[in-house]
This record gives sequence, structure tokens and C-alpha cells, in this order.
Amino acid sequence: MKRVLQVFAVLIVLVALGAGWYVYSKQPTRQGTVTLAHLQGSVTVRYDDRGVPHIRAENEADLYRALGYVHAQDRLFQMEIMRRLARGELAEVLGPKLLETDKLFRSLRIRERASSYAEHMDPDSASSKALQAYLDGINQYQASHPSPIEFDVLGIPKRPFTAEDSISVAGYMAYSFAAAFRTEPVLTYVRDRLGSDYLKVFDLDWQPKGALNLANDDWNTLGAIAALSEQALADNGLPQFEGSNAWAVSGSHTRSGKPLLAGDPHIRFSVPSVWYEAHLSAPGFELYGYHNALVPVAFLGHNMDFGWSLTMFQNDDLDLVAEKVNPDNPNQVWYHDQWVDMTSSEQQIQIKGQAPVTLVLRRSPHGPIINDVLGENAGSTPIAMWWAFLDSENPILEGFYQLNRADTLAKARAAAAKVSAPGLNIIWANAKGDIGWWAAAQLPMRPAGVNPAFILDGSTAQADKLGFYPFSANPQEENPSRGYVVSANAQPASPTGMEIPGYYNLADRGQQLNAQLSDKSVKWDVTNSQALQLGTTTAYGPRLLAPLLPVLREVVKDPAELKLVEQLSNWKGDYPLDSTSATLFNQLQFNLAEATFQPKLGDALFKTLINTRVIDAALPRLAASADSPWWNGKRADTVKLAWDNSLAHLKVTFGDDPAQWQWGKAHTLTHGHPLGMQKPLDKLFNVGPFPAPGSHEVPNNQTAPIGPAPWPVTYGPSTRRLIDFADPTHALTINPVGQSGVPFDTHYGDQAQSYIEGRYEQAHFSDEEVTANTRGTLKLLPAR
Repeated sequence: MKRVLQVFAVLIVLVALGAGWYVYSKQPTRQGTVTLAHLQGSVTVRYDDRGVPHIRAENEADLYRALGYVHAQDRLFQMEIMRRLARGELAEVLGPKLLETDKLFRSLRIRERASSYAEHMDPDSASSKALQAYLDGINQYQASHPSPIEFDVLGIPKRPFTAEDSISVAGYMAYSFAAAFRTEPVLTYVRDRLGSDYLKVFDLDWQPKGALNLANDDWNTLGAIAALSEQALADNGLPQFEGSNAWAVSGSHTRSGKPLLAGDPHIRFSVPSVWYEAHLSAPGFELYGYHNALVPVAFLGHNMDFGWSLTMFQNDDLDLVAEKVNPDNPNQVWYHDQWVDMTSSEQQIQIKGQAPVTLVLRRSPHGPIINDVLGENAGSTPIAMWWAFLDSENPILEGFYQLNRADTLAKARAAAAKVSAPGLNIIWANAKGDIGWWAAAQLPMRPAGVNPAFILDGSTAQADKLGFYPFSANPQEENPSRGYVVSANAQPASPTGMEIPGYYNLADRGQQLNAQLSDKSVKWDVTNSQALQLGTTTAYGPRLLAPLLPVLREVVKDPAELKLVEQLSNWKGDYPLDSTSATLFNQLQFNLAEATFQPKLGDALFKTLINTRVIDAALPRLAASADSPWWNGKRADTVKLAWDNSLAHLKVTFGDDPAQWQWGKAHTLTHGHPLGMQKPLDKLFNVGPFPAPGSHEVPNNQTAPIGPAPWPVTYGPSTRRLIDFADPTHALTINPVGQSGVPFDTHYGDQAQSYIEGRYEQAHFSDEEVTANTRGTLKLLPAR
């Protein structure tokens, strides 16, 4: 027995040593010397205390090749999974459960657009050369190193990354902005099945001539596509772009006398996080930038002379179009007063462990038919998709290459004009004293009277596009007299006064930022700017509650419950961790929406509605409208039902004592890894949970979907940045998780606790500070 136990102990030690060696072999190398083909000279990469690479090269080609190499060793799996999602190739490695997601992304035609885009790129342009060098660095790393752990677990084969992959990821980003798939079916159903009175809470007019004659199977199809669109983005642990805050303050309003730039793009949380920080330096160029997977140019960045941040424009650049089919030929649709053939093509989708599936993709004159993804379950009406990403030149890579070097307003404006899709607000400042904001997108000209919030009728001219407006018509400001620019996803105004349809956020967040930035008694610096970024209060909750409180006081009879009603009446809309009013309000918000909208919409469309931005504006309008048809003539009864259901759910979830319903227990953040979607792998790959302050539409926008408690946070500030151009070498930043995407690496989740607590890190920029904070140096040498 003793010998058996000794052998068993030895086996345990050997297994542990083997596991340790295996994990160690997958870790990034941040110290030593590596030879790299195609380098013209040596490159030095110094890694700081957060794992951020500071790359110094003697020319741009070497700089971007080194960036690709170090980006890959920290984020190769993220690169792989994002290109597979964008190109509809997940089922090949994740199995049949991802087949419908692959069908959806194939139907978006991102692959074809990426192929055409890459084919027409000028290989001699500086941006194209940067992309090719960057991809070469990625591919050299992949070819010379063991596969990441996730590749081994999923059986992912190595294959080179291409320019098509990079453009495909840009297409995924553009699609993740698009709300049409989730919003237009709901609003069109309300219009055509319920009527004009029901549209008032959405602040929309009914178009009597616009109604579509869709059958029940068509509505079921649209509901299924909306659900699939939401699920495809939510269930894969990948970034999805949702909102953002950014502002720039001129020197006349800052303590230092120089402009101050602040930004925190709101993106779905994931492991690794969306941004990869890297400090790039070559003769004539230096930038501290934030990069997306497979993209060599920085989408956020700054240096000593200038900097910029982004918010989502959220303009409507995707239209759904219901086609009229020829009853004698199902392959023809009515277009411009005649029957026109649809084109079709076939694609093979590889599925892990199963035979490939053939997907037939059709296209009408208006664009790809998107309900073909449902196969035999699709409705009888083809639904086409017009999307600016597929229909514009969109030299976005060149635009950001130039923005990475734009030290004047004129250069920044010219760079912003090259961004077509997705629509972005670019907020910019420089050390000379300039500030600016440009809404960057190609805005389509639609026929007069067309409201793209609804599904359009393809048999008429509704879905026609008359070209694009010039960039000069886009919302924009340069050095305004008030001394600041601010962007927070609310609907902006065009200098020409034209309408800009879109799926915008509530004005509350922007109004709150604007009110504080307009206070002339305040001189802004990085300290009080932190407090502004971390704000957890919104007027939204009190605004929604105000017309309901008299009803609650009338229908609630229990003295203990009446105390809770009065507690809500005194609530200021703040979301700290210890608040119980925040928990009660959030639950009541859901139950109120459920009691009013679900009976009319049904389960599928109701679930779609509460995942759109239009619900945020609809609920306060509903609460304030006592005679809205959504109440069905029973407003008091419905409010009482929502109240009772809220208390019942909170008691079951958190106990009978309302003092235990703290927001920090109900509202938590877990950074999810794609493999962490399956138990028990969540314990190895996910980071969290953390009690999360803030909420939807507060500056610290830690958002969870409307629903029953508890509320897992899905998106929020993907980084927080503050740059005072009196001292840009001491810019502040934070990563929500960590710089590395390699499991068990030191920097996999080392910033998560600081982030949730609202702390900041310094972005090291000067050579002296980079040297003082260097934890490892990697030398990349040319292969001889």
C-alpha cells in the first residue's frame, strides 16, 4: 500500500509539472531576443508594469510588423474568434450550435465586401503597407509559436491572417452598431398590427400608406431574426459597440490653460477586452494608441501634440426592405415598375463533427435577403437589407491612418471625412489650443417622407437611395465659443437642418455632462474629470416614477409597502453599491414594461423590444400618458400588478428584508471569455464577478439589459482616458480587465479590481518614465 501511494504521489507531481509546463509554454515572451523576417533593422519592445508594449523602430514598416507580432502573442485567440464570427466560420470550431450565427453573418455579405475591399486597396498607399506589415508580424508569430490554449481545446487549425480578415472585423464592428434588426420589426408590427395610437409612446407618426401586408409567418420570421441578431452578439463573449462619452474642453475652461480630452467608449465587456494598448515610436511618428484585433491603426490615441476619442454616431445606416414577389415566379420581385430577377449563390458552411451545410444566399436590387438564414422556417416575404457598409467606398483604414498623424484641425477633419461606416463621433483636441467634433459617416439621401424606423416597402420608391450627403452636412463643431464639445450618443443636429434618422440614446446622459461642463465656475483638470466620468446619477428614474407615484400611493395599502413607495419618491436616481431604491426601481421598471407591452406584442417581440434603445424613451412617455392604449384602460390595476410582481420577485431573490436588496448584490460585472460560456470553464477563463456601481445611461454607464433581478452587466466604459495637454505625458487610462488575453498570464485580469473601483493608471509616455517602469525588454532582430 505504501508503494502504491508513493507511485500515486509521483503521478500527481508529474501531472502537475506537465500542466505547469504546458501553461508556461503558452505565455507571452516579454524578455529576450527574437529574430523576425523582413525587418530592416532592430526593434526594441519595452513592457511596462501593466504589460503595455512600448515599441521603438527605425521605420514604419518595422514598427507595424513588430506591433503585429506583440499583438498576436497577447491576443491571437481574440483575433481568430473575431474573424470567424465576422466571416461566418464559428461552427467549424464550435460545432452545430453556432450554425445559425454563421448563417446570419454569411447573409450580411461581410465576406464578399471584405474581399472586394481588399482587392481594390492601393498596395502602395502608406495605410496598406502598414496593414501588410502588421499582418506579417501576426503570421510570423503564429507560425513560430505553440497554439494558444483555446486553439488546443477547440481544435482550431492555424491559418494565415489576411487583409480580408481585417476588413471583415471592421464589418463586424459596423454591424454591432446597427439596431435595425432589433428595432424595425417591433416598430413596424406596432404600426401595422396595433395602430397609430400605440406608436405615440415611441414618438413616431403613423404612415397610412406605409403599412405592409405581412402574414403571421413573416412576423415570426422577423422576430426570429431579431432574436438571432441579439444572441449572435451576446453569446460569443466578443466586443459589441454600444454607446460612449467623450468631451474636449478648451484651455479657457481648464485649470492648466491647455485643452483637456476625456473619453470612455461603451462596449460589451469581454475577456480579453476590446482595446490593446501600445506605444509606437519611429522617426517622425509617435503615438500612444488603442488598437482593435487585426487593425494596425489606433482607433483611440494621443501624443504630445494631439489626441482623440470616439463615441458611436448611431445614425441609421441599415434599412430592412419587404419585397413584393411575383406570384408566377418566386424568384422575381417588383422593382421600379417591373419584375426583376433576384440573384443567388451557394456557400458551404463547415460544421465540427458534422457534414457541411449548403446555404443559398439571394440578393434583390435592394440588397441581400436576410431571412434566408432561417431556411424552410422563413416567411413568404423576402426581407432585403440595404447597408451603408456594403454600398460605400469607406476608406476607413486610410482615415484612421491619417487621424493617427493629425496635429491640426484641418488634418483631423480630412481624416474624419474618410469614415463612412460605422458612423462615429470623433472628438479631438491639440496642444495648440484647438478642440473639435465631427460626426463621421456617409449619410444616405432617402426619398422625402420616408421614415427608416419602419421596414420599407420594396415595391415602391421608399427604399431607394438618392446618393449620400456631403461631409459638410454632418453634425460638427470646431472651437465653439462656449469652450467645450461633448458627445454622448444623443441625436445631434446637422448644420443644414436636415433630419438624421438613427437609434440614439436618451438625452439625459449628454444633458448631465453638458450641465456640468457649462458651469463657468469650474476649472477642469484630470481630478474633477474623474468624478465626472465616474458619476452614477441620472434623472431618468425619478422622471419615469414621477407620474406613477400618485398611482402607487392610491393602490398600495400595506403600510410597509407604502414606506417603500415613499423611499422611491425620495430617491435621486443614484446607483451606488449600497442603494436599495436602485434595485427596487430597476425591478419595477421591468415589471411595468412586461405588464404593458408583453400582452400586446407576445413573448418574442417583447424580448426584442426591451433589448432596443427605443424602450428607454417609451417608458417615461407611457408613465406620463394615463390614456395610452397600452394600459388597456386599466392603468391603476396594471401599475399595482407591476408593483406586486416586483416585490414578490425581489423577496424570492434577495429575501424578505428590503434592507438586503442592495444594488451591489443585484448588479454585478463578470468579464466573460468565449470558453467561459460553458461551466466549469467559467472558473478558469472568466474574470469576476464584481459588485458594480452605476447603471444604464449614467456617466459610469455599467449597463445590464432590462429584465428581472439579478442584473449581470453587459457593457460599459471599455477604457477611461483623461489627457491634459499641459502634461500629456501623464495621461490617465484603465483597462477593464487586463492587457493580455492569454489565460494564466500576469496581465490577464490584473486591472479588473482597479477598474470597478474607479481607479486610473498612468499611461507611460516619456522615455524616462517608460525606462523607470520597464519590467521586460524584447529585442526583435532581422533574420540574416
